[in-house]
Amino acid sequence: MEQYKQEFIDFMVESDVLKFGEFTLKSGRKSPFFMNAGAYVTGSQLQRLGVYYAKAIHDKYGTDFDVLFGPAYKGIPLAVVTAIAFFDLYGKEVRYCSNRKEAKDHGDAGILLGSGISDGDRVVIIEDVTTSGKSIEETFPIIKAQGDVTIVGLMVSLNRMEVGKGGEKSALDEIRDLYGFETGAIVTMAEVVEYLYNQPRNGRIIIDDTLKAAIDAYYEQYGTK
Repeated sequence: MEQYKQEFIDFMVESDVLKFGEFTLKSGRKSPFFMNAGAYVTGSQLQRLGVYYAKAIHDKYGTDFDVLFGPAYKGIPLAVVTAIAFFDLYGKEVRYCSNRKEAKDHGDAGILLGSGISDGDRVVIIEDVTTSGKSIEETFPIIKAQGDVTIVGLMVSLNRMEVGKGGEKSALDEIRDLYGFETGAIVTMAEVVEYLYNQPRNGRIIIDDTLKAAIDAYYEQYGTK
């Protein structure tokens, strides 16, 4: 596993973004883990987050894109900090863009916030985590309405690796097959488990045998085949 992925897993745990225990998700599923990207709140956390996203995007999509699109609202800071990190790491200027929940009719008018998007632009969408693909249903037509635009792919922070709405494939695979662009994640839950299982981090075991059994049971029920 790449070094930045290992660092990102430690970062999620240290930031109290990735938690383990018993959680009831919006879907009603009882999950032994939960991710709350809203817990990234400090300058140093956001700076590091942008670096991890930039490295993952570079690994997956290279530098041949023009715009980072972060769906409102959580995607806005992600697009901003990742655009900064991408320039710092790779010397590539990419623009950030987001959508507004309500179109503005004065000043900086329109549905978009940040950079505009036009014919020929190549766009990478950036989100925290995708469980159902609902945000892409809203985002895809907004981007495509701007002109002859290519969506290069989607990058999220964590692939939960559980079945999406269709009940067979993961949400990321469903998005890829439905919309025709690639999807990726900084890390998958399989990588998280592999890295943390029975390995001491700051003097404690994050995933012990009991928690590992609970995660395995969860994936027996909800994991992708």
